[in-house]
Amino acid sequence: MNFCGCCTFPGCIMKGEKQCFTLVLSTMMLPGSVTLIPQFLIWRNFHLVDTLWPLILPFFFGGGAFNIFLLRQFFLGIPRDLDDAARIDGAGAMQIFFRIMILLSKSAMVVVALFTFLNCWNDFFGPIIYLNSKEHFTIAIGLLQFRGEYETKWNLLMAASTLSVAPCIFVYLLGQKYLAEGITLTGLKA
Repeated sequence: MNFCGCCTFPGCIMKGEKQCFTLVLSTMMLPGSVTLIPQFLIWRNFHLVDTLWPLILPFFFGGGAFNIFLLRQFFLGIPRDLDDAARIDGAGAMQIFFRIMILLSKSAMVVVALFTFLNCWNDFFGPIIYLNSKEHFTIAIGLLQFRGEYETKWNLLMAASTLSVAPCIFVYLLGQKYLAEGITLTGLKA
């Protein structure tokens, strides 16, 4: 059977798979400032500036090249013997994907979810570019508002900073088991 290396479906041959993956990886080398103006113009043409959509939608489509790279490498590390054994037992391609591959990749997906959440939560540049009205401001911009024009109340700023880190710590504690499991599975070779 022919496997393309990106999925478990037999006969799936992707022409130009390596070139496409190289293109995805090359986007990691682009600084965000290079794509800033084209992205802003796209969101402005869709009339989504001063909404939360420019901050949310990009993370639903891969969340960046690093997440795609991480999941691809994890899927390539899963032994093909599991596919073959499931096929011998009579499982179809969709059953293999949902009952084996998704369950095995739970730790990698949790790691990607953790990285994506932290990236979204700590984003400061995006909200400054896309948001104008105070009711849409994120916590990062809210912390910036604690700075006064002539005086800064550092005690309030530090208290607010501590509270803004609490959700990150909570999400990390929820995913800590899967994060450690993902690191452990990465070292195993089939």
